[in-house]
Amino acid sequence: MEKCILVKPDPSFKSDIQAFRQEMLDANSSMDGTGPLRRMADIKEWLDFNRRCENDETVPENWVTCEQYMYVREADNKIVGMIQFRHYFNDFLEKYGGHIGYSVRPTERRKGYATRMLAECLKICKSHGLEKVLVTCRQENEGSRRTILANGGVYESTVYCESDEVYLERYWIQI
Repeated sequence: MEKCILVKPDPSFKSDIQAFRQEMLDANSSMDGTGPLRRMADIKEWLDFNRRCENDETVPENWVTCEQYMYVREADNKIVGMIQFRHYFNDFLEKYGGHIGYSVRPTERRKGYATRMLAECLKICKSHGLEKVLVTCRQENEGSRRTILANGGVYESTVYCESDEVYLERYWIQI
């Protein structure tokens, strides 16, 4: 398996962030763990948004302090996935979103990247003092379910998210 690292997005990745976004849009992927990337075609705007989210004093309304990461393959410096760690919950995240959201680029799926990316993010969560994290996935997303289980996820319940019209499975991971 090729070595990958979690890095925070920066302008040097602008063209690959755009390519990642377009690939996800073309595949009609949900883009979990990418923040507002789906609706932000301007990558600078998305980068600025991510920076504001890292600080309690600048986090946008209805958002929580969070950190955005890209999972970058070192061999070719390509973004294979994105993951977002939310430091705490608002009402929506507590019920539906959890501490972590993630996506893997469609052309890079089924290669084990999501499992490794989540494992790396759990280390970051632990460094912030969390002892357990909530991760959710769509009921029909077998790949995400396997990723969560491979990282020690314990099923809690399934909830219906009316706004997205989906059933979400809730898992807790002890770290």
